[in-house]
Amino acid sequence: MYKGKTVLLGVTGGIAAYKMPYVASGLIKKNANVEVMMTKNACEFISPMNFEALTKNKCHTDLFDGEDGGKIMHITLAKSADVILIAPATANVIAKLAHGIADDLLTSTVLAATCHKIIAPAMNTNMLRNPITISNIERLKAFGFEVIEPAEGFLACGDEGAGKLPEPAVLLEYIEREIAREKDMVGKKVLVTSGATREALDPVRFITNHSTGRMGFALAKEAMLRGADVTLVKASTTAEVPPFVNVVNVESAEEMFEEVKSLSSDMDIIIKAAAVSDYTPETFSEEKIKKSDGSISLSLKRTNDILAYLGEHKKEGQFICGFSMETENLIENSQKKLQKKNADMIVANNLKEAGAGFGTETNKVTFITKDGVFPQELDSKENVAKAIMDRILNK
Repeated sequence: MYKGKTVLLGVTGGIAAYKMPYVASGLIKKNANVEVMMTKNACEFISPMNFEALTKNKCHTDLFDGEDGGKIMHITLAKSADVILIAPATANVIAKLAHGIADDLLTSTVLAATCHKIIAPAMNTNMLRNPITISNIERLKAFGFEVIEPAEGFLACGDEGAGKLPEPAVLLEYIEREIAREKDMVGKKVLVTSGATREALDPVRFITNHSTGRMGFALAKEAMLRGADVTLVKASTTAEVPPFVNVVNVESAEEMFEEVKSLSSDMDIIIKAAAVSDYTPETFSEEKIKKSDGSISLSLKRTNDILAYLGEHKKEGQFICGFSMETENLIENSQKKLQKKNADMIVANNLKEAGAGFGTETNKVTFITKDGVFPQELDSKENVAKAIMDRILNK
């Protein structure tokens, strides 16, 4: 995913430095080139050899180290970086960066770099809340640095509160958002529906389906990685919710319809990926409608058709994409749906095909548009989401 990208990790003198080899390892697994800079104080907490073993690159610790062959190390590193993450970022280094002090390799490199810079403050709670530190962090934000909020919990000093370095997975998410994709959706607002709606029979029981939300989540994440402002309207799901998106939780088909209705007019792209119930119980009283043979009679009414509403109220320039899950006549049924719902694209799949549909990590889909039918090979839902966005953007 990150092949050809260079991530520069700046590690400063905090006990949370022990987490950074996990960050380096995560980046290496995605084929990034990882360069590590450590302050002298950071070397008191963790050995540079840890990073060298993981990255297969020299760990840089001195401003004048490696200045041979005409290379000036802090300039070379600064020019090579696609993104810089400084973590843990101590109060001392934050103060230096906020005021342009460049008295070591790390601060000199950051000052010379033009790429996106992310800092993850980690320190004692009182140091973090000190007005000087607060002012310095705000100053860095004003200069374009992205700041990862510290986590809360038990600190190494024995205090409890804010100041913990977030877990490596969180730090990796920030890096991924910056470098994983070309930012070709900046300025676009995207609405994605996902998950399985639940229609209550009574306070205990409900009607639902097998959707995990994974496909919708993959679409929301893909749009986010490309720079879009993403709103995710989600019903019941079991997949992991993607970061950096606005999440609206709903339960029933009616709740999802009302949320989509209220949000849709402000969106550039709307993707209805949720498995929404077509019917909801109109009346249900087990005592009153139990039959003599012990079976239950259930009266149902149709739920609002979200995709039909979106097609009827589509504004100029808006792109509407729906999903079609079929067991037969895949192309014919999906083409009818495209026309009837006034959608711009239908993503169709056959639930009987191996690896497609609910509860899988893969999907095999066919894109149906007014320009034709475009079958796709079986692939991961992440890659399918990428292909869907490419198609929407006419790539």
